[in-house]
Amino acid sequence: MALPQPRPGVMSIPLYEAGKSSIKGTARVIKLSSNEAALGASPHAMAAYGPLAETLYRYPLGDSHELRTAIAEVHGLDVARIICGCGSDEMFALLCRAYAGPGDEVIHTEHAFAIFAIYARSVGAIPVAVKEKNLTADVDTILAAVTPNTKLVFLANPNNPTGTCVPAADIVRLRDGLREDIVLVLDGAYAEFVEAPDYDGGFMLARTTPNTVATRTFSKIYGLAALRLGWAYGPAAIIGAMERLRAPFNVTKAAQAAGVAAVRDQAHIAKAKAHNIKWKQIALQRLRGLGLQVADSAGNFILPEFPTTKGRTAAEADAFLQTKGLIVRRVDGYGLPNHLRITIGNEEEMTAVLDALAAFMESRHG
Repeated sequence: MALPQPRPGVMSIPLYEAGKSSIKGTARVIKLSSNEAALGASPHAMAAYGPLAETLYRYPLGDSHELRTAIAEVHGLDVARIICGCGSDEMFALLCRAYAGPGDEVIHTEHAFAIFAIYARSVGAIPVAVKEKNLTADVDTILAAVTPNTKLVFLANPNNPTGTCVPAADIVRLRDGLREDIVLVLDGAYAEFVEAPDYDGGFMLARTTPNTVATRTFSKIYGLAALRLGWAYGPAAIIGAMERLRAPFNVTKAAQAAGVAAVRDQAHIAKAKAHNIKWKQIALQRLRGLGLQVADSAGNFILPEFPTTKGRTAAEADAFLQTKGLIVRRVDGYGLPNHLRITIGNEEEMTAVLDALAAFMESRHG
């Protein structure tokens, strides 16, 4: 008897691998593997979340109107051109479903967020990974990879896990170099952490061109990762197509309420950004002082490169950290086997991981 079979290609899609969150035999761990918010969520967001237990039997607003309104007011955007969803991940999935299909090509950079390729494959499209230069997206390389089959270009800016960022002028040049029927998706998951004055998170192009979408998440600086909340801003025609594919009631009532409070609490965001700047610089200085190569990062994480010498490798550093109850992110799956991605945590967490890495490096110098 023939059993049900998934359509061709489904079982060849790789499973997304999340950051490790536990260590066997260790009760208390410090988790610096998922780029979560060092200072947690806004107190206002937590206060908005709490009372909703009494209304769990009620459906949320299907169009997330109050949340979209708050986002629009804070960022100076047109509320009609905002769509909310289950993390920015859902935005990527909807865009692939709307604009790509079997035989189409979806471009991303070689060290980009793994979900871009996963969602491309989910609709039968072909993910095309283009080379980076010095771990940074290169506009000319992306443009050279475009073919008549290209339908979407995903660019995470800043990029995870490399932390590199493409300036606004180059983003405009990329958009100008793409065909008009190609959708450019600018993933700004870490946009709020960027300090560079020549950075634009994509709102300008999403506002002024008919083929650019900017996405955001509440999982990073806003500290609402557990609620799975994200949004996109783009041309009315593209947002309209996404809305037709969006599941009804796709954003929970709790997520909407917390999101409204979080986006309006820009004082908390400023505090979180200042903390990130301070501890990122401390981490860079200390790790470079240990002889490690660590590039500047525009996100809330750093990516030290470890030697390939036995006893001092990234894999051995990771194992050593785990003996201390410290979890960071291995990035072998992103083609970076000699690196570890370390989230900027709170003061206690950063002191612990930096002291542990110092002990690791010093013991190997012997």
